[in-house]
Amino acid sequence: MAEQPTELAELAARLRRLEDQQEIARLIASYGPLVDSGSADAVADRWEPDGAYDVDELSMSGRDEITAMVAGPRHQSWIRGGCAHFLGPAHVTVEDDEAVAVGHSLMIVHRDGEFVVRRATANRWQLRRGPRGWRVTRRTSRVLDGREESPRLLAALGIDEKHRSEENR
Repeated sequence: MAEQPTELAELAARLRRLEDQQEIARLIASYGPLVDSGSADAVADRWEPDGAYDVDELSMSGRDEITAMVAGPRHQSWIRGGCAHFLGPAHVTVEDDEAVAVGHSLMIVHRDGEFVVRRATANRWQLRRGPRGWRVTRRTSRVLDGREESPRLLAALGIDEKHRSEENR
């Protein structure tokens, strides 16, 4: 009987980890539909107020810059022309109130009557649990075009101090 409280605590911890992983997976899955619908404020709300979004072609800091990207003329022209941001399943690692999710994304655009892949990207999401649930502290995205840093993002599946400190430089 003495083991029962320990077993219940372990079960509660496993359940919380699964719920956290599911919440993070849903947050990441919401990015594509929201960005493709032009829902700029809802996209930015996935980030912490001081969160960062580092893409090859653009580096954004804070929700205002993320909102401006989605509402901006370049992104709006992709929406008008037809585009889809598809995010594959992410590998999610949760440690207490921090998490890392790693996965792929495709940006598909409509061009000349066909849908073509504009870019295939490696993504590393760093997240933190706060009063409003999980939010992105940093998303780093690198196109998979043979450069060395893209596969390194995919290989860094867990939370490690070395990678975290390198990205926060």
